[in-house]
Amino acid sequence: QVQLVESGGGLVQAGGSMRLSCVVSGTAFSADIMGWFRQAPGKQREWVATIKPDYSIAYKQSVEGRFTISRDNAKKTLYLQMNDLKPEDTGIYSCHIYGSGTWGQGTQVTVSS
Repeated sequence: QVQLVESGGGLVQAGGSMRLSCVVSGTAFSADIMGWFRQAPGKQREWVATIKPDYSIAYKQSVEGRFTISRDNAKKTLYLQMNDLKPEDTGIYSCHIYGSGTWGQGTQVTVSS
């Protein structure tokens, strides 16, 4: 059974930094396309970043230059380093394996102005 467990969220002031982690089990991970998504209060879930097995990366335009997605295949862990956080980055951040129906429970990120 595939499981995704996110951690690292919390409350931070605007301009601050935070690092999210997603530990994956039940899958090879190294061959998986992984992504981070977020859902702000009252809004639909939106895509944030993707990393492929060949380490190619794509970002939502509003986070490019501030966020960095990475993976550690040996630890089966996905990361999202978030710098220069803005109040509009507030939301529940979840990791996802493309092609699966599996999502983590999410971790809350709150950025105060």
